[in-house]
Amino acid sequence: MKIALSQLNYTIGDLEGNVRKMANAIKKAKSESVDLIVFSELAVCGYIPKDMLNYQSFIERCYAALENLKEYSHGIGVLVGMPTYSKLEKGKALYNSAVFLNDGEWVKTVNKTLLPTYDVFDEYRYFEPNDHFSLIDFKGVRLAVTICEDLWNLDDPVLYPVTPMDELVKLNPDIMINLSGSPFSYNHVEERKNRMVDNAKTYGLPLVYVNQVGAHTDILFDGGSMFINQTGEIAEELAYFEEDYRAIDWIPGETYQDKSQDYKNEDIGLIHDALVMGIRDYFGKMKFKKALLGSSGGIDSAVINALAVEALGADNVRAVLLPSKYSSEGSITDAKQLAENLGCPYNIIPIQDMVNAVESSLSDQFRGLAPDTTEENIQARSRGLLLMAMSNKFGSMLLNTSNKSETAVGYATLYGDMCGGLSAIGDLYKMQVYEMADYINRNGEVIPTNILTKPPSAELRFDQKDSDSLPPYELLDKILMLYIERQKGWKEIVDMGFDEEVVRKVIRLVDRNEYKRFQAAPILRISNLAFGVGRQMPLVAHFNN
Repeated sequence: MKIALSQLNYTIGDLEGNVRKMANAIKKAKSESVDLIVFSELAVCGYIPKDMLNYQSFIERCYAALENLKEYSHGIGVLVGMPTYSKLEKGKALYNSAVFLNDGEWVKTVNKTLLPTYDVFDEYRYFEPNDHFSLIDFKGVRLAVTICEDLWNLDDPVLYPVTPMDELVKLNPDIMINLSGSPFSYNHVEERKNRMVDNAKTYGLPLVYVNQVGAHTDILFDGGSMFINQTGEIAEELAYFEEDYRAIDWIPGETYQDKSQDYKNEDIGLIHDALVMGIRDYFGKMKFKKALLGSSGGIDSAVINALAVEALGADNVRAVLLPSKYSSEGSITDAKQLAENLGCPYNIIPIQDMVNAVESSLSDQFRGLAPDTTEENIQARSRGLLLMAMSNKFGSMLLNTSNKSETAVGYATLYGDMCGGLSAIGDLYKMQVYEMADYINRNGEVIPTNILTKPPSAELRFDQKDSDSLPPYELLDKILMLYIERQKGWKEIVDMGFDEEVVRKVIRLVDRNEYKRFQAAPILRISNLAFGVGRQMPLVAHFNN
């Protein structure tokens, strides 16, 4: 059987556009005499449309879109994901389904059994789990069709009480097919490959695995669709972070050469490609063409500037330098040099007169009170006001430049440097930002060396350094990683050899700044515990972790 894996970038709710993409892939497959083409989970509507699924009109439009897609299935089998009505007297109104089309007919529906509710997933909110197992018979081949999470129950102990392939294998299938919507995270790439290989080995069956690609706001999908033979070799692996298509001639029992790509967890190249795709798709799907950012001469804004230029083109990214009396001449020079290296336009707008005016207006209220972070925040909020004004006037989206370390401990100012429509590096710890800068400079200097080597500073007072009030980032990031990613309490972290006073200070900062993060721009998710979508904590709580 000749099977095509079609890895596409869908837009949630753009049913006509999604069908158009799939129709073009089907036409290509027909021209290559393909028997069966496979698309990803919820491909018709895009994964996942969240509460749009609660609107009957939306589901009816999905059905209408499928009617259009049926017309392209003459002479070819099509497996495509979409929501379908459950028609149950009790339970949820919808299934998350794989629909099999052939010769212009809706032949069969297979529903998803395992509905994840962890990390970014909340599928049980919308869908009813499947409890009936059957195969699809097509051209003498018995297809065991599953959907994403259905192949993720091989842990010990297992997460779910039923394992779909344990039921399907009893029916003697010839091949497994999985329609997936598996998001990217830098610590997930190898795990996902290994899990799919384990399925092929466990059941002694080849596996066609089709993932989607593209960004849906903060959730990034990396593709990496695969064909794995029955002994666990990855015979074909599609591209990461771009649309791809591959037709395979599957002959039962035949072995194939392993063509797995050599990607490793925490590969900075993968993270770079994920963020570039995330920026490009967010702007494209939101119908924004131009971006602007506050360029301080620091490492964070430099990395954002470079990523945005790669995603959108130099002419579409404007860097705005907003010096105060505390800004060093070196920072201004570095920011200018960066913009020139990137070839993007830039402006210099001094903020000191604005800051003076605000402080003058507040002088009566603040009389007799010593300067503190209030005055520092006035500078940040003055910058935010000017950047948002330019965003409004020129129709450009402001990019937020805060990293995960700063966001974690509250070293970002509400309505100041937290302004922006998208946080592109908000899931990168500070040391990862430096690693990203090195990667950007892999073929020559883009980010000036001075930016890489200067001590981190917000430059909100004379001779200020981040290390004045925070542990060195090398230490801070280790503590944050243990607390946030590995979910260790302060006692466990101290038992690993860290200073108790430092650990408890860091954790207090993380906990008490949850309210700030609640108001932050969407953060492109590159880990499984990104703020906002992957890590959800109560704002009002009194629990000493």
